[in-house]
Amino acid sequence: MTPEWKPLAQVKAAHLPRLLTRRHVVGVGIGYKVKGGQTLDVLSVVVSVERKLPAAQLAPSDRIPPTLDGIPTDVIETGRFRAFQDPTRRYRPAPPGVSIGHPLVTAGTFGCVVRRGNEVFILSNNHVLAATNRGRPGDRIRQPGPVDGGTVADEIAELVEFVPIRFGDEPATCPWVELFTRWLNELLRLIGSSHRLQAVRRQAAINEVDAAIARPFNPSDITPAILQIGIPKGVATPVLGMEVQKFGRTTQYTRGRIIQVDVTANVDYDGRVATFQGQVMAGAMSAPGDSGSAILDLNGRLVGLLFAGSETTTLIHPIDRVLQALRVEAVVEE
Repeated sequence: MTPEWKPLAQVKAAHLPRLLTRRHVVGVGIGYKVKGGQTLDVLSVVVSVERKLPAAQLAPSDRIPPTLDGIPTDVIETGRFRAFQDPTRRYRPAPPGVSIGHPLVTAGTFGCVVRRGNEVFILSNNHVLAATNRGRPGDRIRQPGPVDGGTVADEIAELVEFVPIRFGDEPATCPWVELFTRWLNELLRLIGSSHRLQAVRRQAAINEVDAAIARPFNPSDITPAILQIGIPKGVATPVLGMEVQKFGRTTQYTRGRIIQVDVTANVDYDGRVATFQGQVMAGAMSAPGDSGSAILDLNGRLVGLLFAGSETTTLIHPIDRVLQALRVEAVVEE
């Protein structure tokens, strides 16, 4: 966290619970204010909304104030954030940037090669390699992904590990809540009611990464050189204003710029919503099928892992969080 936006992060954190409950709000981050299409040299708390409406069409409780504790705000229309996974050729060795996926999904992108000890792995998203928590260690991974024609004959790796994604509709785990729920259900049974209750979380648990690794059956079947980019030249921290690049299954080679940091966003996974914090947002540089793509700066250093986006923006995990969560290190140029 750079000193210049630390005060904004504190204000954002203080107001975040109320902001995320307002109509159309899907994310809150820190970025430069945009006015009349021009980016100003003014840091602000940026609120992302599905649809930008005139203040007169919003209830007072849904309006975003021009300032929060003296910090300017900005509102941008991003549409709803969705985990990218959608509908090319088989590669051996397979380089990062190509189509890959679990048999239960359509296809995503092979992000980069990572290492733990002497073993190498394919890094991508949970929703690409583990079918959004449905996968199990040992499941076979296809390259290309199923929607691109991948079959049993194209299996390249086995799922090893994924970070579970926690959703707001998961059963509650508090023992007192569970005890009270059982008591109420017993009461309903005694009075002859067929209805039963289930305790669930009131709001989505907080997530940090949508990530997974798979072990290639043969290490020589993969290469660390990302298509059109090459082997990463190291690892770096994404910062506001940084120019970035990626190669993904759908939109292939694209560039963008980091427009927000410290983003908290609600992401739609086929109707279920998961909340992610500590994310980075770039402009439009991706589409469904690009999930799992490695994000690099223009010096070729890994800075993030793409996992979701909208029509106008791209959501990215800072790479250090991904590597820490899976206890791996990136394979980079020696």
